[in-house]
Amino acid sequence: MGTPAGAGAAVAGRRPRVDRAWLVAAVTFLVLLASAAFRSSLGVLLVPIEDDLGWSRTDTSFAVSLNLVVYGVAAPFAAALLERVGVRRTAVWALVLIAVGCLATTVMSAPWQLSALWGLVIGVATGSVALVFGAIVANRWFVARRGLVVGILGAAWATGQLIFLPLLAAVVDAFGWRAAALTITLVCAALLPAVVAVLRDRPEDVGLLPYGAVAEESRGREAPPSAAAAVLHAVTVLREVLWTRPFLLLAGTFFVCGWTTNGIISSHFVPAAHDHGMHATTAAGLLAVVGVFDIVGTIGSGWLTDRLDPRLLLGVYYGLRGLALLAVPALLGPHVDPPLLVVVALFGLDWVATVPPTVVLCRTAFGVERAGIVFGWVFAAHMIGAGVAAAASGAMRAASGDYTSAWVLAGALAVAAAGASLLLPRPEPRVTPAV
Repeated sequence: MGTPAGAGAAVAGRRPRVDRAWLVAAVTFLVLLASAAFRSSLGVLLVPIEDDLGWSRTDTSFAVSLNLVVYGVAAPFAAALLERVGVRRTAVWALVLIAVGCLATTVMSAPWQLSALWGLVIGVATGSVALVFGAIVANRWFVARRGLVVGILGAAWATGQLIFLPLLAAVVDAFGWRAAALTITLVCAALLPAVVAVLRDRPEDVGLLPYGAVAEESRGREAPPSAAAAVLHAVTVLREVLWTRPFLLLAGTFFVCGWTTNGIISSHFVPAAHDHGMHATTAAGLLAVVGVFDIVGTIGSGWLTDRLDPRLLLGVYYGLRGLALLAVPALLGPHVDPPLLVVVALFGLDWVATVPPTVVLCRTAFGVERAGIVFGWVFAAHMIGAGVAAAASGAMRAASGDYTSAWVLAGALAVAAAGASLLLPRPEPRVTPAV
């Protein structure tokens, strides 16, 4: 006789009052929060590094660009490697690499070293503990409340990079950019004991069932495929869908999504505000406001995606984002005025709101079996767009002395993506259940 669903019974004996699955989820949340924050923290370090070492915006922007591209291209392969290496070992090595990469930046003396450390080392490390990492933990450890856990872990990834920035900016302002890099190193080191003590690859490793599972639902562990086979399958799916119209539209619009969020806002909003006389801590605080509104926007978008045509939602999201981007050059200044707060709120409300409709449209166009891998490649396009935008925006700033052309280009691309969204395949009609 199985344990009732939701009870989360142990394989042997009674489970503790605080279920181990929730402890695993909590530590995973912290790892995702820290990873997202650290990956994007170079945005508040750009100007101090340039001022201290005499490097150009083109030099520093290339490191940001490389980080974003490496981070994104890892997405389709992350699940395969996680299956082979394991959740706990992946998290430990990711934190160690982030800590080592940040520590090494404090003694760098050439721009290529920033690209190697922040672009490659930290790009690979943070890419290993991103959305796929959280989804695997939720799928292994939860049956009941799985959707809730996925949403919470997704929020950690989406908002960590924005909420953490004001804290790092304050450290930079008080003690310098090297102190901020050391802070990241120390936080990673502080997380390691919790990861080692709490995280396990599967509930069976500690004699438990997934939270909410009954004994009949427990299955023996299947041997994971080789990493080479999993990677080959991901590449095969890409080859099959690459030149189809739906994939080109989905990847193209998500490329623009990355360009207009991580690429220009996360990477260049603080330096752009600095150009207009705004204090770096104030600008980073505005990005934290984006993070707060992002939580509301992401949850609301999921609710709307279940009820409305996701193509229309994408059209609205990209259209509003485009208008907000076009307004930025006229609104930035030394002080935070109400119109700028409105634009910041718009950024937050549709920052990750594009994800639920895009996931649904991937399933509509390519079926359930291939949807996950296809979305992995679409997400890779998102981060490649972010990487290209980071480099291009920095080059435009270096060439013209301000970011006006970069904001206009980003806004125009978002408006174009709004129109392209309407050309995607119509989703399957929803069946209304009988009352």
